[in-house]
Amino acid sequence: MLTMRTARRTVALINVLSERGQDAAAVDAVAEVLLEYGETEPLGLDEGDLAGLRAAALSLREVFAATDADTAAATLNGLLGEVRGRLRLTSHDGGTGWHPHLDSDDEAPWGEWFLASSVLALTVLLWDRQAPPGGLCASPRCPHVYLAHGSGPERRYCSRRCATRERVAAHRRGRGQPPAGRP
Repeated sequence: MLTMRTARRTVALINVLSERGQDAAAVDAVAEVLLEYGETEPLGLDEGDLAGLRAAALSLREVFAATDADTAAATLNGLLGEVRGRLRLTSHDGGTGWHPHLDSDDEAPWGEWFLASSVLALTVLLWDRQAPPGGLCASPRCPHVYLAHGSGPERRYCSRRCATRERVAAHRRGRGQPPAGRP
């Protein structure tokens, strides 16, 4: 499903942008995510684009911070009011299959495109599930967001690694042991 792929790309970009600075390595990390999720070379991405991408990521992070559908919907409605374009279908002059865009045009700046495409995907997920599309990792040491999908217990961590690390830390606290990595 294209919506889930776009939502996964949104999560991956928010997470990589939360870890990186404003240098060439950050551009490379963002480019790697974009290519992994179907963007094609040449990307034309540079350090100047990171500010717009990072601003979009911070705005989108608020959707993941929402603890209920009403708050997530209010946040998404606010972001929908910020997008510059009107809903349209594009195939990028036949270079891709038809898909929706909300940005101003097919050559919109990266930050505008990221915000518009992500808001559209997250809106569809909230609409479909009637619940926030994801959350913030419960680990105090982790800045990542995650998608909530599938059945089973409510998710609290971005990965098994974070969940395990927090479970081990809680166990050690309960036994009076210092956390790993500390004397």
